[in-house]
Amino acid sequence: MTSFAELTSPQVADLLAGPRTPVLLLPVGAVEPHGPHAPLGTDELISAGMCARAAERLATDPGLRVLVLPALNYGVTHMSAGFSGAVSIGADTLRCLVLDVCRSLKDSGLHRIVVVNNHFEPAHVTALRSAVAEAEVAHLDLLRRANVARLTAEFRSGSCHAGQYETSLVLADRPELVDRDVMRELPAVHVDMPALMSASGGRADFAGLGMDRAYCGSPASASAAEGESTFDTLTDLLVELIREVGRG
Repeated sequence: MTSFAELTSPQVADLLAGPRTPVLLLPVGAVEPHGPHAPLGTDELISAGMCARAAERLATDPGLRVLVLPALNYGVTHMSAGFSGAVSIGADTLRCLVLDVCRSLKDSGLHRIVVVNNHFEPAHVTALRSAVAEAEVAHLDLLRRANVARLTAEFRSGSCHAGQYETSLVLADRPELVDRDVMRELPAVHVDMPALMSASGGRADFAGLGMDRAYCGSPASASAAEGESTFDTLTDLLVELIREVGRG
């Protein structure tokens, strides 16, 4: 069992008293368009997939008990305004929500928490960084240079919203959610999102960036094999951080 929400209250008490150090993983994502081919919940799906794999990999670790918390599915998605299916919350709402969840867990004695996010809109990332700093919990920040360097060429290019990188991950985890007929027909769209968002002061939206179908990168090149390989790397990154957190 890797899901925190599936435990009973006495089992949580046993967890606190047990010989293995509990580490809780909080997956974070968003509900926003990912092209005409991939699901709105792509970001949360990736975060949850990483967490499940890390918990499974560490299931028999004698010193750690890793559990996955219920995911936070909503995020700051102002950039997708105007597209059907976009559901955005305010940056301060996200910050307060993450902060309150982490503080509540810490108040109950569960101090080791890792926030895992795969939605990279600047206002969303800033809110998360603020929350984890205030809550004093760990954060696997995939935009840090050392982490970016270990991911795929498309991710490093910054042209990766619903492209080859993200679509491959969904194909590896929930292939039935990808419209492959549409995916195969999509032309590559190169948009250096980080550079353009920086130049606009963070005020850009998908349409303004040239993403008139809410994707960039090369979704037609996606494959489940690449997704599994990328999940392996993402899980490596997460397990490394979990071990660090477990050591205190």
